[in-house]
Amino acid sequence: MKLVQPIRDQEVIDGIKAYLKLRSIRDFLLFCIGIYSGLRVSDLLSLRVWMVKGTHVRIIEKKNIHDKTFIIHPSIREVLDAYIKGMQDNDFLFPSRQVKTKARLKKQPVHRSTAYRMLNNVSREFKLKDIGCHSLRKTWGYQLYKQDPENIALLMKMFGHSEMRITLDYICMTQDMMDDAISRLK
Repeated sequence: MKLVQPIRDQEVIDGIKAYLKLRSIRDFLLFCIGIYSGLRVSDLLSLRVWMVKGTHVRIIEKKNIHDKTFIIHPSIREVLDAYIKGMQDNDFLFPSRQVKTKARLKKQPVHRSTAYRMLNNVSREFKLKDIGCHSLRKTWGYQLYKQDPENIALLMKMFGHSEMRITLDYICMTQDMMDDAISRLK
């Protein structure tokens, strides 16, 4: 399995948001909710409209089967409200534009591979390496940790990690810390 990286640079994150907002509001919101919630892509794709109508989203994560509650980031609230206007409460938040070929179902969620292709296109556009679906979740953790290293306990809880070392490795902080320490050597 290929190790994916978080997006470390806030200017690049802002650039990606502007780039996606011009191309697809759906993809913009998928990216933003991903970097502001720490959800796995599979959990993001299972979100339904009714789940994002309040100030907080409560979801049962599929992998760890535990409740996770997070706030809708204020910077995307207005765009999100405009996006869901006219959608039914039970509609998937990120619907595919295609009809599923086997079951002939419409309005199914975007497939994980479609989310990956969107992120892959973004990574090429912004010359990023080792970016994948998990990069959204790692970006959330990385940015929270950089903002305040005391967030480590929160991150451990949110990621379901039992040790700080695991969390630091997961968000790629260990490598950054080693690089920084080596760079400061005299």
